[in-house]
Amino acid sequence: MAKRKGKGPTPKAEDRHWHGKRQKARAVKNAKRTGTPTVGPGGRTKAAAEVRDRGRPAGARRANGEVPELVTGRNPVVEALRAGVPGTALYVMSGNDERVRESIQLAADRRIPLMETGKNELDRLTDGAVHQGIALQVRPYRYAHPDDLLKGTSPLIVAVDGITDPRNLGAIVRSAAAFGATGVVVPERRAAGITAGAWKSSAGTLATVPVAQATNLTRQLKAYQKAGCFVAGLDAGGGVTITDLDLATGPFVLVVGSEGKGLSRLVAETCDMLATIPMPGQAESLNAGVAAGIALYEISRLRGAASGGA
Repeated sequence: MAKRKGKGPTPKAEDRHWHGKRQKARAVKNAKRTGTPTVGPGGRTKAAAEVRDRGRPAGARRANGEVPELVTGRNPVVEALRAGVPGTALYVMSGNDERVRESIQLAADRRIPLMETGKNELDRLTDGAVHQGIALQVRPYRYAHPDDLLKGTSPLIVAVDGITDPRNLGAIVRSAAAFGATGVVVPERRAAGITAGAWKSSAGTLATVPVAQATNLTRQLKAYQKAGCFVAGLDAGGGVTITDLDLATGPFVLVVGSEGKGLSRLVAETCDMLATIPMPGQAESLNAGVAAGIALYEISRLRGAASGGA
């Protein structure tokens, strides 16, 4: 039997034609020759990457405050549209379902563009989530700067600490709107942001109450104190009841913690005072949104009485 001729030493991975570095180098060479776009990470052209990312839901790309969110499913979409969630496009496969037809009508009434699409495209846009043939793209929320909430001579600001449920955040914003708060502050990390769920539970009040993001909530509370605000945190072990917060009549910041953990240690230590809501019943705690509503009502009553109102 004839002896096989060897093919020489095995080439290194980076020398093989399918390796990323080789692909990128070849693409760059072709780009220079043809004038096409240069390549991005992974050997894809930048244009291809932009097309692939366009329209993806929150979570598919790293959140940066400018990434749109997709609400999927017939019930969630129609409920979001009923609640006035700001949409930028409605993707629909067919209008055979009553909820889909209502969504189309609501979108048309608000001049939200209607995009007819196929299943494969909708699967791609939603990253394979269950969409039932419909998806609403929600406009990215633009956060205010925390200093922007220092409006007037006696601003009333609500700061949230450890709230991770967007529905709770939306409920707090709704209470803030009802009782005259100038705005809400949320931490940038490990906290709920403004999503479609927050828009729905806010009942549209997010359109009128600014929400700001703070890189560090403790530092921001100290900045508010330097600006002349009194900072009080809601805590079950507070030294005074919310009805006795006479200092709430001036520049004031109310800090609301999560139902389970309450205020974090650093935030609690930063507050000028901790206040509690009297609960003569059997419940040991309140939902954060409910607690904020009760506290803001009492603060609004105190401020109204101080200014000569009812």
